[in-house]
Amino acid sequence: MSELRAVGCEVRVFAGRLLADPETFLNASGRPFQVFTPFYRALVQRLTAAEPSVGSSAPDRMQGATSRLASASIGELGLLPTVSWDDGLRRAWTPGEAGAHLRLQRFLAGAVQNYAERRDRPDLDGVSRLSPHLHFGEISPRQVWHAAHAIPGAEPFLRQLAWREFSYHLLHHFPHTPVAPLRPQFASFPWRSDRHGLRAWQRGQTGYPLVDAGMRQLWSEGWVHNRVRMLVASFLTKDLLIPWQDGARWFWDTLVDADLANNTQGWQWTAGCGADAAPYFRVFNPVTQGMKFDPDGAYVRRWIPELARMPSEWIHRPWEAPAQTLADAGVRLGVTYPEPIVDHAFARDRALQAYHRITRR
Repeated sequence: MSELRAVGCEVRVFAGRLLADPETFLNASGRPFQVFTPFYRALVQRLTAAEPSVGSSAPDRMQGATSRLASASIGELGLLPTVSWDDGLRRAWTPGEAGAHLRLQRFLAGAVQNYAERRDRPDLDGVSRLSPHLHFGEISPRQVWHAAHAIPGAEPFLRQLAWREFSYHLLHHFPHTPVAPLRPQFASFPWRSDRHGLRAWQRGQTGYPLVDAGMRQLWSEGWVHNRVRMLVASFLTKDLLIPWQDGARWFWDTLVDADLANNTQGWQWTAGCGADAAPYFRVFNPVTQGMKFDPDGAYVRRWIPELARMPSEWIHRPWEAPAQTLADAGVRLGVTYPEPIVDHAFARDRALQAYHRITRR
């Protein structure tokens, strides 16, 4: 904006995609928030004092250009893929305002009541899946907040909407963060170059079932459950020590809700180099995460059919299963499903040593 104003352009900003304008929504010291909890409290206080308007009705008509403009039909633009790689996207999503409002209505009529208990379970239909609609402006956060804030049990969901808001707040005040860490000491973090590991992660071939299921869902639907997003991001940055920017770029290319603010904040939070970041010693264990949040293995079975016949006891750690169990399930490690590309215990220790070196500086 400053560059435009410097050359004489008038710039007016409308925070219609947000609940609070980052220019004016600051902490008590007049500075940007960098911790979520005080940000959330201040946001709720502001919205409680002046309940957000849901906006006006759509206009009957809009004033367009007065002169005839050269144009082309949608078909002439050639936007649709020539190879049907988008079938999963078509099945999963109904783009547009009507689809957004229908998804919100269904969520508020059902899953929001148990959101706190079910939101971490990728095997259950417990989240709103509104992020693509919010990203493309098919529904506004004000509409969502207004519809949800009075519903019993909706507060944990509203916190997630506020987290989106926090991400935009950070991006506005720290515009370098899509490519560089917010915490400057992480600029010298000893990341590894590992093309094989990155490719295995992208294709869902790491040998860790919950990680692979998430990456395959991402490729098929252009979306992945938030609990699994944190796990796959932790695996890339901490088990493989591959730069968070590589993961953010892959998400940017594959997510239907590829939102610059959310994507940046999520990756920096998991990598430990952003605002209010997860402590560096938090390294998600792919096996225990699977056993806790996909206890019967239903999510893994859906996205990794080669493991569909594995007993729940072993589905998140097939490399530890008895040989007869693998044979009965039709699993041949290293053939039908890969061996783990890294030992998690070793990788965790390696990551902690690297993080200790950074935090001591």
